[in-house]
Amino acid sequence: MKPASDKRPAAASDRAPGTGAVNAPEPLSRADRKAAEAAVEPAPKGNGAHFSEPLPTSALQIRPPEEEVQRRNAEREHAANAKPVAPRVMQVLLAVCFPVILLVLAVRAVASPLFLWVEYNRPGFPGDGYGFSTDDRMTYGSYAVDYLSNWSGPRYLGELVNRSGDKLFGDGEVSHMADVKLVIMSAFGAGVLLILLSLIAVVYLRRRSPGGVRRGLFAGSIVTLVIIISLGVLAVLGWEQFFAQFHNVFFASGTWTFSLQDTLIRLFPGQFWVDGGIVVAGLVLIASLVTLILTWPTRKRRGLPKKRKSAAADSAEEAAGDPSGTDPADPDSKEADPQEAAPAEAVPAKRFRFRRDKSGKSGDTAAGLTATDEPAATDAAAGNTPATAPGTDRPGTAAAGPAGTGTHDTPSRGHSSTV
Repeated sequence: MKPASDKRPAAASDRAPGTGAVNAPEPLSRADRKAAEAAVEPAPKGNGAHFSEPLPTSALQIRPPEEEVQRRNAEREHAANAKPVAPRVMQVLLAVCFPVILLVLAVRAVASPLFLWVEYNRPGFPGDGYGFSTDDRMTYGSYAVDYLSNWSGPRYLGELVNRSGDKLFGDGEVSHMADVKLVIMSAFGAGVLLILLSLIAVVYLRRRSPGGVRRGLFAGSIVTLVIIISLGVLAVLGWEQFFAQFHNVFFASGTWTFSLQDTLIRLFPGQFWVDGGIVVAGLVLIASLVTLILTWPTRKRRGLPKKRKSAAADSAEEAAGDPSGTDPADPDSKEADPQEAAPAEAVPAKRFRFRRDKSGKSGDTAAGLTATDEPAATDAAAGNTPATAPGTDRPGTAAAGPAGTGTHDTPSRGHSSTV
């Protein structure tokens, strides 16, 4: 009989080939599958990420021509250096609106009852030769000035009468005042519109372009100064011709000329227009100068660092502050005191010398003295006499020579000078 341990089922490979059994592989365990997968997968490289080589047709492997690379670089630099157009347009708009706004505001200040009162009451203003007193001028002139700024029609002036009951202004005068009112109202309306546009430009530049408001106002003040100075020179060279050309620009020829007996000439003589032109030019000139000073492009306003002084300027300032050329605050620049420098100069310099003793051994005394001789050398250098008896030396050491010579005496008999 066979033992019990020998009884086991026959394997598929041990079965007879004629039995019809199929050879099937045994199922693998989970550990075997993991090992097989780890053997197939490539080993990680670097920080654990799998390395995969790009395909030969990848876009990273294709470099554009050198001309294309240069063109793209030039476009990038141009785009980086190019400034936006909108801020520049707003700066130009602000610079153009500024002189017109100042001129309109100055005209509005002159076309007021306050200016009339100042003119009629100032010394030297010509009086009326046909009977108007200062009070009559102030009353009738105020009607004319108010008509230029209100919304009334020509009847506002056409129905006015004087003390005798006659019409104060003739038909030609009323027609001319209507034309003047149209010009004045158009100028005031344009001024209001330009003020609104300027406010929009200021708000935009403050948000999108730092310093844009300052640059726009600076350019506008320069333009205003050029215009007002040019007009002032023309007016000074020939006031009558300048006054006539100014009226020909806005009014038809023959509609603005009157006789000396007409009310407009009696209320507003030639001196009134000269003074009005001076006041308008003065107000515009002062405002533009103040704006120019406040917006002058200094380094601080442009955000640039302060200009550093040159080395020549620094040396000149130092020489002016200290004639001796020394800085009192710098301890290194002070001159050395002869009494303080004397002990340092008296210290003997160290020299390298080789000496041979009786036994034939060479010793190096150039390294200086031993630790026990350093205080003695210091005393000798300072001029102090050591406490040892004259003519005796310490064993194994060299006696210090005269101060400042740097030499040493030979060691005593029977002792070596080597350390």
